[in-house]
Amino acid sequence: MTAEVRAEARPEEPAAPPHRRAALWRWLPLVAGVAYFAAVLLHAGTGPLAVLRYAFYVGYGVLLPGTLVYRALRRRPHTLVEDLTMGAAVGLALELPAWALVAALGLQGWLWLWPLAVVVPFVAVPRLRGHWHVRGYVPTPIGWSWAVAGVVAFFTTYLSATFLQRNPVLPTDEGTYQYIDLAYQLSLAGEAKNQFPMHVPQVAEEPLFYHWFGYAHMASTGLIGHIDLVVVALRLAIPGLCALAVLLTAVVGWRVSGKPYAGAVAAALFWVIGEVNFTHFVTMPFGTQASFVIWHGMSMIYSWVLLLALIGTLADVVDRRVDRPVPALPLGAALALTAAFLLASSGAKASSIPVAAVALAIAALGLLVTRRRIPWLVVVAGLMAGGAQLFATAVLYRFQAYGVDVGPLYGLERFWAPPPAGPRGGVQQWLVVAAVWVAFLVNMQLRVAGIVPLLWRRRGRLEPVQWLLLGGALAGPGLYLVLMQPSDGNQYFTRAGFAFAVLLSGWGYVTVFERAGLSARWRAGLAVGAVAVAAALVAIQWRYAVPAAYDTPFTPLLPLLRWALALAVIGVLAGAVWLLLARPRLRGRGPVLALTAILLVGAPGLVMDMKKSIEVPNGGAYANVPMPLSRVTAARWVRDHSDRHDVVATNAHCVQVVDGWCDSRSFWLSAYAERRVLIEGWGFAPRAAPQSPYNPFWDQALQQLNDAAFTAPTAEVLRELAARHGVRWLVVDRSAGAESPDLAGLASKRFETGDLAVYALPEAA
Repeated sequence: MTAEVRAEARPEEPAAPPHRRAALWRWLPLVAGVAYFAAVLLHAGTGPLAVLRYAFYVGYGVLLPGTLVYRALRRRPHTLVEDLTMGAAVGLALELPAWALVAALGLQGWLWLWPLAVVVPFVAVPRLRGHWHVRGYVPTPIGWSWAVAGVVAFFTTYLSATFLQRNPVLPTDEGTYQYIDLAYQLSLAGEAKNQFPMHVPQVAEEPLFYHWFGYAHMASTGLIGHIDLVVVALRLAIPGLCALAVLLTAVVGWRVSGKPYAGAVAAALFWVIGEVNFTHFVTMPFGTQASFVIWHGMSMIYSWVLLLALIGTLADVVDRRVDRPVPALPLGAALALTAAFLLASSGAKASSIPVAAVALAIAALGLLVTRRRIPWLVVVAGLMAGGAQLFATAVLYRFQAYGVDVGPLYGLERFWAPPPAGPRGGVQQWLVVAAVWVAFLVNMQLRVAGIVPLLWRRRGRLEPVQWLLLGGALAGPGLYLVLMQPSDGNQYFTRAGFAFAVLLSGWGYVTVFERAGLSARWRAGLAVGAVAVAAALVAIQWRYAVPAAYDTPFTPLLPLLRWALALAVIGVLAGAVWLLLARPRLRGRGPVLALTAILLVGAPGLVMDMKKSIEVPNGGAYANVPMPLSRVTAARWVRDHSDRHDVVATNAHCVQVVDGWCDSRSFWLSAYAERRVLIEGWGFAPRAAPQSPYNPFWDQALQQLNDAAFTAPTAEVLRELAARHGVRWLVVDRSAGAESPDLAGLASKRFETGDLAVYALPEAA
């Protein structure tokens, strides 16, 4: 019998059952999203082994322990994606005390064992074993899954264009540039990897009073995954946290509202729609939400992950109704998780807990007025937030305010300041002030327009969760407008409040959408129309956006105001035409069309930021400093040949010298050596941060001793550096000044490349 006959005689294999095919189809968005995420990392030069190690770390070090604990605490399952995303947030919160314990004991190399402290009980205790395999999940709508996967893919693409493709993992030559804060972040991660308690890496003897928890997470990633810390900082941590934040936005939005697509819309408003602008390159007059700030300071995205999870558990504390569409956690579990997320947020970003506390205060007041009784659970949550803030202020920050002070309208008044030609007339000045307020609302708050119809429909009778979200939406910009900080750090309050606002805006949009009662054809038409409008807005700005002018403090806002006026006119005309042509079958559909258009106005924001980064070399169109290959090579040699407790001294303190003044924001040595430096740059140290980086170092005697080791070395000077300050290595950067010829007779030259030389003091030789 031939092979062909045998093949024909063999019975056909049965087709997969329909339910199995449907299950496979439901997994496709996850598979596609993970594959695209990995492809972007690989395209950016991340090694395949590093990607696999990062996947191991995420699975073993975060997801596994966190998901098991979350499953043990919640009453009954809702969705698998909720278990995993909330579980990941729980894992990050658990990681902090585990890191602190092993770091305090000096056992950083054993950190990989901490997940077993969770896994072993869930294997050994019969009551806990059932949490390994869970049944009874609510099916996740396939449209929701594809929408959220699309948001993850879009924002990963944004990060690729603005961050990953602009910053090589290591410098490629002497002409490489890097955004100024990236080395500082890497230095904090190196400090967390090797030291406890943490100090300012650039000033070895200065304690660190800062929100450093995110850098402990980066250190844990490197330690557990055995990944080079620079790869963690410049390739893995930020995209990974962003993907988790997108998922949490969608999951928490679904959980608090009971409407799956409220979460998906919130995710799009957060991570796809940007600020409203009309400049090329994009200006950021009042700050930004997700653009730029994500990668230039990873503490922001780390804090958002914990804050979003905190909002989810706070919602379960403040709203104990039994008829909620998504069942609340048991009260004890909700309080326990709230406490964990509050403590984790306390050192993640200094802006998170104040916004959450004010949100709870507004919610308590709103419920007291509308329901005529004290909402005790809201009060309890507020007291917990107050306790976490006290812990952060007293223990983590030691009452360092970094220049934050009361300064009403500090972020706005600079734009209505008198022009160089002189003061404006009274009416003209008031018009300018009004225009600045309009610019602020349009630029920063248009994406939360979905809140308005929700409030209108509820007529002030808000649910407890809605009061909480509204409180956060008001607290963020409210604190921004009330407080000041010399480097515009008050913008971070707006960003923290934005996490509350987009959840409520997405809820409001879906409410309007549902009331419109659109047919399947109308829904498809709305989706196509939304994509077309967004594409048109992007195309117009890509082609016609103009550079910002700075003739007067007010002129940078003019392109935005002209654009807003043009869109308003178009909107009014479109509304008039709609009313004239409206027929019975169109009735009730105008609000959803109008709200969709309003929420899409910021669609060009992130795309234009990508355009800016692509067109400007050397790390993007931001504040960049030289990061020569020789400096990084010398620093990494020190890392590889020194003990983690060794202190390094250097003669390079200045990024640049302007009119004789040193810009002391130099971080490269502590970053790439992963070692404390006696004095490198002091511009970000707590006692210097509220002032100018051009101020001289506060301990001139110590700086003179440090510099004498290079310019006038003696055996006594080197002995004092070693005995009193723990210095074991000297790194000379001859571009900052050549070392004395006497140094070679007093210390051992161990490495040299370009303008860099590394000397070992006698104790380290």
